Amino acid sequence: MSAARLSNPLALAVLALLEERPMHPYEMSTTLRERHKEDSIKLNYGSLYSVVASLQKYGLITVQETVREGNRPERTIYAITQAGRVKMAGWLSELISTPAREFTGFEAALSLMGALPPDEVTRLLDIRLASLRAKQSSLEAVLASLGSSLPRIFTIEVEFQNALLVAETDFVHGLLHELKTDQLSGTKFWRRMHELRATDASPQQIDEALRAEFAADFAWMEDAEGQP
Repeated sequence: MSAARLSNPLALAVLALLEERPMHPYEMSTTLRERHKEDSIKLNYGSLYSVVASLQKYGLITVQETVREGNRPERTIYAITQAGRVKMAGWLSELISTPAREFTGFEAALSLMGALPPDEVTRLLDIRLASLRAKQSSLEAVLASLGSSLPRIFTIEVEFQNALLVAETDFVHGLLHELKTDQLSGTKFWRRMHELRATDASPQQIDEALRAEFAADFAWMEDAEGQP
């Protein structure tokens, strides 16, 4: 993490907390958990200390004082600097205003799912759909409980999570329907490719058999490959 280009959302959370008031790391962690921010920001105590150390190194936060309460170990209280306020405002503004390309594991898996047989992908997507629906029910319950105790401004990220979850659930449900009814374009080719791979045929024989069986498909593929 550099002062010029921060990327860890936990660092932004620390700056935002210290904008409210000076805190020691344990209080930061407790406050984030009390506000259910660990559902949106990856949080563990070890990484929090690393983030705090980096922010201090780059002059975005500073030590305000070290205190001891009773027999407890000393605790270092940090405060945000003016440079930290400028960085936080600019970083948060960019995240809110500018859509960023995010590469998810599921998107990568979809782009490569042809490496597995169609029936196996269908089975796996059925499992995913059940999990998504369970998460959706759980998230809706969280929203209902938080909505009765907190102003909406403090739970808006949970609404966003739910919206993404609904969109993914609908997408997976639709994809499953197409797979199960053979409506997904290219499924026959995909299925036949795995059937041939299960034989003793060589890669060249498989390629020739597929080209002969799906000549029309290969025609447009070859036309596309020939484009400048």
